[in-house]
Amino acid sequence: MPEFFTANKDLLLFSGAAAVKVVVFLNAIMGFTALLTLAERKVSALMQDRIGPNRASVFGLALNGLFHPVADGVKMVFKEDFVPGRAEKLLFTLAPFFALVPVLALFAVIPFGDYIMIFGYRFDLLIANLPLGLFFVLALSGLAIYGVFLGGWASKNNFALLGAMRGAAQMVSYEVVLGLTLVGLLMVYGSANLQDMVRAQGKLLFGFLPAWGVVCQPFAFVLFLTAAIAENKRTPFDLVEGESEIIGYFMEYSSMRFATFMFAEFVEIILVSMLAATLFFGGWQVPYLYETGFLLPGGHALPLNHYLVAALQVGAFAAKTVFFSWFMLVIRWTLPRFRFDQLMNLCWKTLLPLALLNILITGAVMLALGKV
Repeated sequence: MPEFFTANKDLLLFSGAAAVKVVVFLNAIMGFTALLTLAERKVSALMQDRIGPNRASVFGLALNGLFHPVADGVKMVFKEDFVPGRAEKLLFTLAPFFALVPVLALFAVIPFGDYIMIFGYRFDLLIANLPLGLFFVLALSGLAIYGVFLGGWASKNNFALLGAMRGAAQMVSYEVVLGLTLVGLLMVYGSANLQDMVRAQGKLLFGFLPAWGVVCQPFAFVLFLTAAIAENKRTPFDLVEGESEIIGYFMEYSSMRFATFMFAEFVEIILVSMLAATLFFGGWQVPYLYETGFLLPGGHALPLNHYLVAALQVGAFAAKTVFFSWFMLVIRWTLPRFRFDQLMNLCWKTLLPLALLNILITGAVMLALGKV
């Protein structure tokens, strides 16, 4: 047995490191998701000149509503878990998992830092460094449609089925646009590996401008964010749960099954925010920060400790994620809901042609610059 551990020390070490990254990263995602459920109501209250949730307390301490996510979780656990008599019970039960699990799996390929050295070993700060990580994101995100459609169909409720059909049509349509908006990034950076794309954004254009995706592909960023919000079924694209005309694909769900659908929506907010930061805003990159410290234009240098550099990179990625999550919450309480025909027309008659035009312009510019 000692010979086995000696011969496989590196394998065991990196397997253990991967397990630690999974536990730490996913627990951070779960905690941030819980806080987003509070931030959703706090942002809406601020924009509507209200106080928002502030009653839940522990030993008399309310902490401005910080305990409300815990109270929500306790409430959901103890609610009645109702299953309609006519429902397809197996698919009815599995639908929430189809909505949540693919979204959680996507975090595996998102780099939240460059690397860190521990006892002479180099550990990349992401869970799975896939060469085709961007295609993995597009492929796996499409599986979430099964949770939406099965949730409505398995309920055997006509209104839930109508919401599921709307959701399926919306997600399939905007999935096409979402993929096309990223083609320009593949052309510019020449890689589908998310870590390589982030490292490529650390280069400088004209000697001073970071080569972030929003600089190289500003038009694609607007299209991506619009399509991603629609794919997440957030206002103004929340047609699958338009309260004035339809309840939604999850109308027969209660207790933790309903909470799973709701939780998946908030996890998707974080996912979209991380993808926006990774693909268009340099990910963990900090302008002029390199492995040895800051190197400013003009030759001015500020050496930094390796672990401080790693901490700044992880902090920058977290700050960008928080910003985009906040931005999506503000949009949620700012814009009115589209009609369904407007939603589909926007996708097929506006966003899709613009995404194709962006690819054409990108190719023409690269050809003119001799980059092809």
